[in-house]
Amino acid sequence: MGIFSRRQTATIDPTSATDPAAGTTGLTLDPALRALSGEWTIDRPHSRVGFSVRHAMVTTVRGAFTDYDSALYFDGVQPSRSRAEIVIRIDSVDTGVEQRDAHLIGADFFDARRYPEMAFRSTSTVYEGGESFRMAGDLTIRDVTRPVELQLDYLGSVVDPFGFERVGFDGTTTIDRTDWGLVYNQRLEAGGTMVSEKVRLQFDISAIRRG
Repeated sequence: MGIFSRRQTATIDPTSATDPAAGTTGLTLDPALRALSGEWTIDRPHSRVGFSVRHAMVTTVRGAFTDYDSALYFDGVQPSRSRAEIVIRIDSVDTGVEQRDAHLIGADFFDARRYPEMAFRSTSTVYEGGESFRMAGDLTIRDVTRPVELQLDYLGSVVDPFGFERVGFDGTTTIDRTDWGLVYNQRLEAGGTMVSEKVRLQFDISAIRRG
């Protein structure tokens, strides 16, 4: 999170190419990315912090969190210095079904009264070539903190009609929810479980330069 822009002209940049923490030696970054260095914040009305999970073994339920704070810093010279933090209010979960949302924020799942927030805080960023980055970080849910890795892809950079400098990216990862104490489930008569333990996290982000 904090990785922006896409489809720029590929040009060798010796400085970034030899930064060991930026990725494999020899990978090159577009020098246009240097202009994107700085602090950014997620534009919530044009972004989605979501998840998807298998339900009853045959379909997928999708939802999103609509209330969160973010702080992003991108370093276009040395991506290894990039960092991101997002703090999400659990009671903002929205799956389109009020009864299901109430169940999710209750004690069976997130227990929002005791644990009102979840958070991701990055620990490292690696350039993987082309438009791809990998960001490692700590994900905290229900006061349990465990490491995760996000696959990040640039989507573009633009100055919008209102004069805001805007960048976008997609981030995805898959976690096992039981690692964070989200163990509630029901067995199906035909076998399997009502809710998959695997959850796909999805970050479809448009960010605006701060200040």
